[in-house]
Amino acid sequence: MPHITLKMLKGRTDEQKALAAEKLSAALVEAIGCTPSHISVSVEDFTPEEWQEQYRVEVTENAHLVKTPDYDPKELLK
Repeated sequence: MPHITLKMLKGRTDEQKALAAEKLSAALVEAIGCTPSHISVSVEDFTPEEWQEQYRVEVTENAHLVKTPDYDPKELLK
């Protein structure tokens, strides 16, 4: 533990996802001093349409949100 879940729009390559997981892990080690071998990372891809509901659940209604984004998810539907 800890576990990171990265949710993003579909379209990134497996190499990009692996690099993101590597950099997120490194940042977490630096920020909280955890052991790298204890970190797990999952990546979930969404279409802009699928993200509308996920945004509501993961951002709008999330009492644990630490950083709030500055965009309207409906912009992704254009």
